[in-house]
Amino acid sequence: MNVAPLASAGLVVQAHTLAALLAIVLESAQFILPKGDRRHRRFGRAWVALLAAAALSSFGIHGMREFGPWSWIHGLSVFTLVMLVVGVQHAHAGRIFAHRWTMIGLFAGALLITGLFTLVPGRLMHVVLFDG
Repeated sequence: MNVAPLASAGLVVQAHTLAALLAIVLESAQFILPKGDRRHRRFGRAWVALLAAAALSSFGIHGMREFGPWSWIHGLSVFTLVMLVVGVQHAHAGRIFAHRWTMIGLFAGALLITGLFTLVPGRLMHVVLFDG
């Protein structure tokens, strides 16, 4: 592992990476902790904030350009922000089943699957983890 490439990346990339990694850790804890109690709600609020920060910070990253300065990942960021609102609305309305699957879908799609794309050779996280 070589964190030098990440350390030398821009502040937006560093903030994006930190928010995404913390969101993965926090949501992993959510899976094993009891649901619906005060801790779950506090962790959930923090997770929503972290995932929103990761999505919002992506708009400052333009390494992949397919549509001007944008890529399909930016579309995923818009979708993530919309679905975060939907997931929170489900919880507030007591639609727990819909809330659960919205948040699990966000975790899988916006964090895990997208995170795997960061490990493609030539991308920053591949360099950090495998080329050090």
